[in-house]
Amino acid sequence: MPPISLLPSNPHYLEFRGRPTVLVTSAEHYGAVVNQDFDYRQYLDTLAADGLNLTRTWLGTYREKTNHFGIVGNTLSPAPGRFICPWPMVEGTGQGDDGPARFDLSRWNEAFFDRLKDFLSEADRRDIIVELTFFCFMYADEMWEVSPMSAKANVNGIGDFPDRHRAFSLDNGPLLELQERLVRKIAVELNDFDNIYYEIMNEPYCLMDGTAFLPWQNRMIDVLVEAERDLPKQHLIAQNVQNRTMMVSALHPSVSIVNFHYADPEAVLCNYHLGRVIGDDETGFKGQTCHPYRLEAWRFMMSGGGVFNHLDYSFSVATPDGTGLVEAESPSFGGPELRRQMAVLKRFMDDLPLERMRPHNEVFNAFGALGEKSDLRILADPGQIYAIYITGGSKLRMGLSLPHGKYQATWIRPSDGHVVRRDRLDHDQTSATLVTPIFSEDIVVRVDREPSQ
Repeated sequence: MPPISLLPSNPHYLEFRGRPTVLVTSAEHYGAVVNQDFDYRQYLDTLAADGLNLTRTWLGTYREKTNHFGIVGNTLSPAPGRFICPWPMVEGTGQGDDGPARFDLSRWNEAFFDRLKDFLSEADRRDIIVELTFFCFMYADEMWEVSPMSAKANVNGIGDFPDRHRAFSLDNGPLLELQERLVRKIAVELNDFDNIYYEIMNEPYCLMDGTAFLPWQNRMIDVLVEAERDLPKQHLIAQNVQNRTMMVSALHPSVSIVNFHYADPEAVLCNYHLGRVIGDDETGFKGQTCHPYRLEAWRFMMSGGGVFNHLDYSFSVATPDGTGLVEAESPSFGGPELRRQMAVLKRFMDDLPLERMRPHNEVFNAFGALGEKSDLRILADPGQIYAIYITGGSKLRMGLSLPHGKYQATWIRPSDGHVVRRDRLDHDQTSATLVTPIFSEDIVVRVDREPSQ
């Protein structure tokens, strides 16, 4: 069986173990492997029980200090001495407050690779896909100084330059060779796994216009592709291109997943021509209720997106089961109720014939029926199935351009998956009319053509 791959008949979606799939999750803040105190088995049990199928994990080239970004219980900020990465920590270091740990970059840390492989094996047993992110933008000098790639955090003198941004340039001295070695090592060590794909760098666009690190990223992609060329399995590669939205103009041909953060639906629509999966790879900064994240997820996926990853701060070392109270200073939200709502979206998408579904908002021909705060997104297999997601509330009357015939409309509440109402449409006019139930925030309807008698 091949690893997770693009769905051949519709590469805006994925295929895993012979079945079309989307990836939908509300998951921890990327420290499951590098934080030795995090119980990833209990964490993965929670995701599986909640019906979610993705987690994003970082590989030890980056870490954070306590309360960076206001995150309470940040799994990317391990306790002193509990950070683990691809290189061994030098004995006697790493016992202070988040440091000063120093690493020997001339040797591999087999304990790290053992932990990483066990994590991936446990995820695989639960049918959970893992996005593995090699590198991350260094947001501040204090982050760069605790990275093993910095000369201040290794005993090899590698990464000895004042400008932290140089770490991701082709002019970074011996660090470039180290980065290439790491990419090759990971590619070989993890080649057997089917439930992984790789992302090169998190938020590389934080410097200037987003192109500053592009030559370096392309080099890492080339190294990864070459490393896997003669191996039994070749894995998908993702590239993180921007926050919210943009039209992507420079994309390496080996990239199959285009990741946005805090994405707008237009990120899908203006890049749909690429014929690749578009992902909303990180969410947050919309308050601490379920509502805004549920709407973001549904609007994005119902515009043709294939991946949705909410950043869920209810997971921590103290609460690997995701029951932690998300404190006010944390920049996002999470918890069991939000994950239940995300699972409704996952089940709804799984029940669609993804190989035939594409965005088709043009079938809605009565925009005047929507209030100015309303929004509508349509996925369809024209003439057969229409999935329509509506936000804004109230009771709306809509016109749809459908082929003549008989249809059944099933109205579903996205917050809990409850079927609100079923209607039959038997029309022979130019436009079929749908009238929504009264709803307060959002509603989704699936319109299925009835088989001919």
